[in-house]
Amino acid sequence: MLRVMGGGFGTVALAGLMAETRAETGAAASLGNTGISEAALASRAPHFPARAKRVIFLFMPGGPSQVDTFDPKPRLQSDSGKPSPRLYLGQQRNLLGSPWQFQRHGQSGIEVSELFPQVGACVDDLCVIRSMVTDDPNHPGGCLLMNTGERVLSRPSMGSWVTYGLGTENQSLPGFVAIGPGPLIEGARQYGASFLPAGFQGTFVSDLDHPIRNLKNSTVGLAQQRRELDALRHLNQLHAAQRENDPQLNARIESFELAFRMQMEAPEAFDLARESDSTRKLYGMDQEPTAVFGKQCLLARRLVERGVRFVQLYHTSGGFQPWDQHSDLKGGHAKNAHATDAPIAGLLKDLKGRGLLQDTLVLWGGEFGRTPAAEGKDGRDHHPYGFTMWMAGGGVRPGMIHGATDEFGWDAVDKPVHVHDLHATILHLLGLDHEKLTYRYAGRDFRLTDVAGNLVHDIIA
Repeated sequence: MLRVMGGGFGTVALAGLMAETRAETGAAASLGNTGISEAALASRAPHFPARAKRVIFLFMPGGPSQVDTFDPKPRLQSDSGKPSPRLYLGQQRNLLGSPWQFQRHGQSGIEVSELFPQVGACVDDLCVIRSMVTDDPNHPGGCLLMNTGERVLSRPSMGSWVTYGLGTENQSLPGFVAIGPGPLIEGARQYGASFLPAGFQGTFVSDLDHPIRNLKNSTVGLAQQRRELDALRHLNQLHAAQRENDPQLNARIESFELAFRMQMEAPEAFDLARESDSTRKLYGMDQEPTAVFGKQCLLARRLVERGVRFVQLYHTSGGFQPWDQHSDLKGGHAKNAHATDAPIAGLLKDLKGRGLLQDTLVLWGGEFGRTPAAEGKDGRDHHPYGFTMWMAGGGVRPGMIHGATDEFGWDAVDKPVHVHDLHATILHLLGLDHEKLTYRYAGRDFRLTDVAGNLVHDIIA
């Protein structure tokens, strides 16, 4: 069991942490007993050999419709307009067939909607999970459950748990970066560290043109900054010596050090101008509809390439929940798919071409799906009982379908995968036992999957 006591929040929205650390039997790795800086975010060995080294989570807030994207339903098409055989929230609604055609792609022959022609061309690299289930049909709880494993109370995010267990491979960049150009429902709780030490919190990037502020000092050079930091550190250590185990003070001291190191490496990591025109075109950055998410995907590749452990992308352009089509399903889903299809396919192709996909786990999906029945004339309501997500790379079996919903797309009827099961499997692919990766807080041991979670063995290569 791995435990790290304390934490704090540093400057430039990055947390530095160097609280007192200690490792116990069964830890993912030993943090040692140095008490400080060199150990906290250092790369650590997993519980067992890992298939993935890093994660990119392509989060689609609002809930993409499974029956319009990756889960075709011929019976739904033939019965469109008829009363649904299943009530939704006690209401009778008519079935709504998909406005889009599905086509088989690749050697696997997996059917993908015409909404995603370019992702469809990559289908042989995908493991499509058609039997996802979750517990909350509302956005706040659904987003929190998908991102933190808990739908009400404050809990550490998945990215925080991963960096807590494995550290990061680059000490000059944050271990966990979240990127989204718009507001998020529940805000920082989706990428926060909660009661974990604050150094494991995601660094949130909302301005894609100026990703991290205050990285350059226009008044003094690096040598002078180093002298000032050394003096400040000495004063802070004198201050800390008079206080017993003040982890927030230790975290603040180390946040200055991380910010200093980032001045050397972060500007280059976030500089998309260094990429070739052909690469920028691959990600759709040459077209206005795909430019924003294309930037996000290219930033994700550049960050994981440089040792960042966990990168989460939020497709937030156009509002809090762009996939939330309670009306105008055809217009809304078409716009969202067009904005993300080419960038996602570009990311998969680029990772594969650079030899990164084999140990980078890519995850796509929203907090839930949408109803097979209509809401109003042309919308779909929230649907937690059976929806689709897909994974690629990082040790998952490619070109396969796992599980199924019923003939209309209402319920997961074959091999259901709960969000806790998904989290347990992601940690397993990273070499972490979800039952052993724990943190003691308020008198009990917490974990990402709480008291649930089963490995989805079938999707592991």
